[in-house]
Amino acid sequence: MCGIVGAVAQRDVAEILVEGLRRLEYRGYDSAGVAIAEAPGQLGRLRRVGKVQALAQALDAQPLNGGTGIAHTRWATHGEPSQRNAHPHVSGDIVVVHNGIIENHEQLRANLQDKGYTFSSDTDTEVIAHLVHYHRQQCNSLLSALQTTVKELQGAYGTVLMDVRDPSRLVVARSGSPLVIGLGLGENFIASDQLALLPVTRRFLFLEEGDVAEVTRREINIFDTHGHAVQREELESNVTHDAGDKGEYRHHMLKEIYEQPKAITDTLEGRVTDNAVVVESFGNDARNIFEHVEHIQLIACGTSYHAGMVARYWFEALAGIACDIEIASEFRYRKSVVRPNSLLITLSQSGETADTLAALRLAKELGFMSSLAICNVPSSSLVRESDLAFMTRAGAEIGVASTKAFTTQLAGLLMLVIALGRCRNTMTAATESELIKDLRALPGHIVDTLALADDIEVLAEDFADKYHSLFLGRGEQYPIAMEGALKLKEISYIHAEAYAAGELKHGPLALIDADMPIIVVAPNNDLLEKLKSNVEEVRARGGQLYVFADEQAAFKGDASMRVMQVGHVSDAIAPIVYTIPLQLLSYYVALIKGTDVDQPRNLAKSVTVE
Repeated sequence: MCGIVGAVAQRDVAEILVEGLRRLEYRGYDSAGVAIAEAPGQLGRLRRVGKVQALAQALDAQPLNGGTGIAHTRWATHGEPSQRNAHPHVSGDIVVVHNGIIENHEQLRANLQDKGYTFSSDTDTEVIAHLVHYHRQQCNSLLSALQTTVKELQGAYGTVLMDVRDPSRLVVARSGSPLVIGLGLGENFIASDQLALLPVTRRFLFLEEGDVAEVTRREINIFDTHGHAVQREELESNVTHDAGDKGEYRHHMLKEIYEQPKAITDTLEGRVTDNAVVVESFGNDARNIFEHVEHIQLIACGTSYHAGMVARYWFEALAGIACDIEIASEFRYRKSVVRPNSLLITLSQSGETADTLAALRLAKELGFMSSLAICNVPSSSLVRESDLAFMTRAGAEIGVASTKAFTTQLAGLLMLVIALGRCRNTMTAATESELIKDLRALPGHIVDTLALADDIEVLAEDFADKYHSLFLGRGEQYPIAMEGALKLKEISYIHAEAYAAGELKHGPLALIDADMPIIVVAPNNDLLEKLKSNVEEVRARGGQLYVFADEQAAFKGDASMRVMQVGHVSDAIAPIVYTIPLQLLSYYVALIKGTDVDQPRNLAKSVTVE
């Protein structure tokens, strides 16, 4: 969500900081700000509500010159979006930016007010600035003041501080919110995401949980939670990403929808042969671990949770392994019983989702036999802290509403089902061969399904004056209906919910009328006739239906039911294929509604706070 960029250099850094913020815009934010040490003891600070462009225009009108500075895009948690609540915050000569939430900020605020500090914002972040200012008076360095301060903080934070009296250094601390240090020649940088720094460096140090660091132009000193000096491995990024490049497409989301055949091809490459899934794709020790798995616990949030729901059907029906799925924010706050030889699988696009990370750390204490992360970011905290990892190779996903990250997660999960079935001897050779054939054919089926775009764009016009909608699916298509509803509400702001179609008669039928569109996913599977009965229940009550149906399913459209035919695919990959038309529907409805497709209101791409 919030973005941080910092720099210590000999050259002016204002443009570098603002460009870094632009590259993080896709994460979602409501205000932006920058602070530059223009000379020892002389601070230049600008903050603006709205887009980074407003901050850039302010800098054009009032340039800030200096080689040390910090910048931030804020996603409001404490205090409304406003200039007074925008970062950076200041206490005397101390300047701070912060991602995360300080849970004990009210108590800290009261203590600081008793010491004579005055607060100029409603944020929890301002307590960090005042605390460091207070401790700086007793400590011999800014670093030691921050090390003292973090002992008093409860919650999550990735924070960067500057003392304007000494612009030769920045200090940083990471607990629950990611920070990365970018290495330059005679200059160094800090960011919440390496993408922000790609124009200036491809060499990075990723801070670990609890790290505190001091960064100067030529030196980086990192200390762990105990204050001991530590070394972090230098990694070179091979990420190729231009946050401003939408190519021929109007929005990043549409571009990413059309990138799905290639993203899935990349995810399969080198991992699926003609007759097997390469088990080591999940980690060097994967085969030994998989042979002993008796139960799977899936943990995820949002779109990734829907991928896990689909996978639960696959694990049990195809690989014969008991599987449970739970929302990370629920799992971490209840007492749970770990089943014998249970493998924990976490799903996350960013690998920095706060609740999922917390669930992984809890699981280590609970006694799971091992952990596997399925993720799109190799350098993420989730990947580094898991025993095994599988990279989805979706590439940078800029649109807040996830598309290719979701379908590549599903492809990876289906590969995992095959690998576990092979290692545990619970899948027949015929089933394994058929599933591999399906996976290899998947990109082609998605290309065929994307050809429905023009017809779906026309269909979307029916939603121009709608405010509510209902999505229906059965079996493994129920989570796909949930994902379709999530996409529609995320970017068009239409209230949408999903039901297992068999549940209609248990309440939702009361909502059916001509003003509520009913979207149905209908592959030609064993549940088709049951689903057709559910569709008739809706028609009998005057509902308007929009059915995405297998071309062999024999649905006939009329005034009350518009049918969009989808090419026939196997049951195993049908959930992935039927995701595509629902993504396109949500996109075209959002266009009609005139919403911000790539950066929908109130949402952030990477949810790094609880």
